[in-house]
Amino acid sequence: MEARLSCDEDIGLRLSTSSSRRVAILRNHLESGNTSSSHSLETLAVSAEIAPKFSGGSGTLTVVDNRTGKKYEFEISEGGTLKATDFQKIVAGGDGQGLRVFDPGYLNTAPVRSTISYIDGDKGILRYRGYPIEELAEKSSFLEVAYLLMYGNLPSKTQLVGWERAVAQHSAVPQTVLSVIAALPHDAHPMGTLVASICALSSCHPDANPALQGQDLYKSKAVRDKQIVRVLGKVPTLAAAAYLRMAGRPPVMPSNQLSYSENFLYMLDSLGDRNYKPHPRLARVLDILFILHAEHEMNCSTAAARHLASSGVDVYTALAGATGALYGPLHGGANEAVLKMLKEIGSVEKIPEFLEDVKNRKRKMSGFGHRVYKNYDPRAKVVRTLADEVFAIVGRDPLIEPLLWKRRPFLMSTS
Repeated sequence: MEARLSCDEDIGLRLSTSSSRRVAILRNHLESGNTSSSHSLETLAVSAEIAPKFSGGSGTLTVVDNRTGKKYEFEISEGGTLKATDFQKIVAGGDGQGLRVFDPGYLNTAPVRSTISYIDGDKGILRYRGYPIEELAEKSSFLEVAYLLMYGNLPSKTQLVGWERAVAQHSAVPQTVLSVIAALPHDAHPMGTLVASICALSSCHPDANPALQGQDLYKSKAVRDKQIVRVLGKVPTLAAAAYLRMAGRPPVMPSNQLSYSENFLYMLDSLGDRNYKPHPRLARVLDILFILHAEHEMNCSTAAARHLASSGVDVYTALAGATGALYGPLHGGANEAVLKMLKEIGSVEKIPEFLEDVKNRKRKMSGFGHRVYKNYDPRAKVVRTLADEVFAIVGRDPLIEPLLWKRRPFLMSTS
């Protein structure tokens, strides 16, 4: 007789396992922090690596339908994938429609073939176009990385200068869009404000509206390139304006004399003082954070953008939808959940009680564990290296104490 768990027992076991896994991943994060790299701004010198072949490369798969005894042979691609539509060939009476592949959450479904990024979640590897994320974060700038992601290669010095100039020239936003932001309540969440302002941009650029142009704008390289620099230039201005609206302050116009990240900090902190210049190291740290979050294959917001763009809608509407997805607490909104969790913990002394509640499923641990990374997140290693530098410049909020890696021995013994 086969032993079976009841529904409640099964759910409880999975939740308990999930809690233990999160604590174990926390331990791996802490252990990975023992090695650190120096983040110098030397000339970029990184080497791209080719992603390994998956599942032994190409070949064929023979499937036997035990219902009918029929055999089917399917092609396996070089990337180790099968076409889901091949399973439609397996028919055994009924409606004659063939088998369908059921994969809730797309846990083992590849909707697109891409060479933009490579992730090995078991080994904690993340590469952009073959370049390790750690090396790009150490030696490159965000706009260099953006160029790499867009066009497949790192820019030359001349290309980079032209690219930076083009993005800076598109950093100003129409007054119409700023009026939309000003019309929203002061207590509106900045992500909601950002969604509204990005969507409003579509009304200001009719040349990017396929409904008006009557064509597929995504097939025109010239149009795509124009929208790329527009988005890169304008979104930081919109994000800063959304934050300032929440703070009850008027928007600050961008400065073309500053770097990409310097300009963003300038809009946040200058109060309109044209002579204000952000701390260079803080600007560099922000640039690195932008690099770390620039690409992460088919995540929720990327999938949302692609889904909307597949209808031929303008790029701003597609990105507004993607920003809305990023807003969700199971995606980018998890950052806010971490802050809420830290406020609940309050102090280092209360960590044992909190972790015990997590193990007993009375509380949820936010910010640890990842759907893809089963060992550690390589981006977290870079962030932790930078954290002490930032604390030395701006001071340290007591709220962050429970997460400091210096508490590693205690946390590891607890896990």
